[in-house]
Amino acid sequence: MSVYTAPAFDEHENVLFGFDRETGLRAIIAIHNTSLGPAVGGCRMWPYADEAAALEDALRLSRGMTYKSALAGLPFGGGKSVIIGDARKDKTPALMRAMGRIVDSLAGRYVAAEDIGMTVADMDEMAKVTKHVTGTSASSGNPSPYTGYGVFQGIRAAVAHKLGHNDGLADVQVAIQGLGSVGFDLARRLHEAGARLQVADINGEAITRAVDEFGAVPVDTHDVHGADVDVFAPCALGAVINDQSVGELGAKIIAGSANNQLADDRHGAELAARGILNAPDYVINAGGIIEIAHGTDFGGTHDDTAIFEHLDRIHDTLLEIFERADTEGAATNFVADQMAEERFS
Repeated sequence: MSVYTAPAFDEHENVLFGFDRETGLRAIIAIHNTSLGPAVGGCRMWPYADEAAALEDALRLSRGMTYKSALAGLPFGGGKSVIIGDARKDKTPALMRAMGRIVDSLAGRYVAAEDIGMTVADMDEMAKVTKHVTGTSASSGNPSPYTGYGVFQGIRAAVAHKLGHNDGLADVQVAIQGLGSVGFDLARRLHEAGARLQVADINGEAITRAVDEFGAVPVDTHDVHGADVDVFAPCALGAVINDQSVGELGAKIIAGSANNQLADDRHGAELAARGILNAPDYVINAGGIIEIAHGTDFGGTHDDTAIFEHLDRIHDTLLEIFERADTEGAATNFVADQMAEERFS
């Protein structure tokens, strides 16, 4: 397995493979670019099929963090870490501390945050052996509500631009794929704004709760991307827009919290050719890193007023991307990349 020839390698500055004999920890930390500041990004625990899949995820996610922080106006570079394993069965406090020691070995070039498979308690455990961690109970805490709010604002921008609904989201139809912490928070905000929801998740309890609380209509996880709705909001894992699904989409807008929603950059152009507006994922889902930037770990005071004012800018940034894409006749993901690169290159 070669890092340099991996499809997702993008001149990454550092890629570290970590192992701990005592706990069996196998981890990868990828640092993409630190031109604007230290690489900040989540630590994800997932039962990857093999090391190549874990490397691909770390490389893609760390690159996305560089672009995300740049367009969010944050003094951070892009980094990400992945732990190979099932968080429900393999995670232990000792494993978390072992991961913390690997993070600490980078001496602040990478700062770890919470991601899929991880909790605030896990970040607390890592913080026992390194100061280069955020999202602990003593600092930022759970970023999910802030991410959900940012995605909600992004959907508002997309609906206004594509559908001309400048007066809100009443009766706008949204299909949400994934009802985890972010997806469920987004569902609540959309319901309160008057949107009509279809929801899909492998967790039956989450579906039942969404039906009871929001009047949502359940949809099979294999069919939700084809739902005849205004907005499809992917809020689970990435690569949901791929060679097969791109021709089956039923929505006019793609706008959700999942990272790396496009299996390949060319799928952005295919969406544009089909008249589907795509809200680039690393722009719309920047709420978590914005909240972290305002936390005490980075000299902030965690002032919710300031945080939500910053989150509101996601709406305006997306409108700028949409308008520039229209003017240039380009895909929105290409325009977003250009705008980010103008800031960090």
